[in-house]
Amino acid sequence: MNYGSYLQLETLLAAQVPLSTHHDEMLFIIAHQTTELWIKLVVHELRSAMLLISQDSLGPALKRLARVKHIQQQMTDQWSVLATLTPTEYAEFRGILGKSSGFQSMQYRLLEFLLGNKNPAMIVVFSHHPEQQHTLQAALDAPSLYDEFLLFLARRGYRLPAAVVERDWRRPHTLDQELVEVFLGIYSDPHSHWDVYETCEELIDVEDTFQTWRFRHLKTVERIIGFKKGTGGSSGVSFLRRALDLTFFPELYAVRTEMGRTEMGRTEMGRTEMGRTEMGRTEMGRTEMGQSR
Repeated sequence: MNYGSYLQLETLLAAQVPLSTHHDEMLFIIAHQTTELWIKLVVHELRSAMLLISQDSLGPALKRLARVKHIQQQMTDQWSVLATLTPTEYAEFRGILGKSSGFQSMQYRLLEFLLGNKNPAMIVVFSHHPEQQHTLQAALDAPSLYDEFLLFLARRGYRLPAAVVERDWRRPHTLDQELVEVFLGIYSDPHSHWDVYETCEELIDVEDTFQTWRFRHLKTVERIIGFKKGTGGSSGVSFLRRALDLTFFPELYAVRTEMGRTEMGRTEMGRTEMGRTEMGRTEMGRTEMGQSR
């Protein structure tokens, strides 16, 4: 065995097959292929973190989540390379892409499911590939990263509302004001709950870097194609912009607003946060379901 055979470089480097003679198509292919490789690693690390949390092994899980954060930063930086593609250059080969779209990325959909943004309708997109559909169905039916953390908190003895730990895992988690109160207790005295507090902040890091990646995706698309529809028929920039309103861990954001509020202020904040989260998910669900058809 040598370097090339261990990394299967012959196979890897033969996977870039442009369909046009345009110079910049190679950039487009490699940018998307490397993103798929990074997502594969993120999924690998997230699954490991989720397993460790389910085994009450929080310390090693934090290491996995920290790695996820750095991988996501790498993915975000990568957009600056693709952003060197001008609208004129992209137009030279965009037509050959047909209806190919990032919405057809099974790994990306799996990543969204693991993080908690679940939508059963999106599995239909992969009906032509039973193995991929099975993988997504399994992730849809199982607890997400946040669900595993909440189940851990329940085992640890925190008084969590039954609605957040005894529910249909196929549905996305929605903001629960009682759960915000649990996190308020943790954030009000972090030293007494240090490992849990640290995990909360690590989850925020993961969401923050993921949303930063989403934002750079949005701005790169806007820079290259403006407000035209995506190749797969999506609404393009407007769809990506709505995605920024989604949150995986709503209570961890809500608790920041909650700290120091009066009882009346906390109640009003809960209504506002729940309304914003639900409205974002409803709009995204309608759009994605339409695209899957």
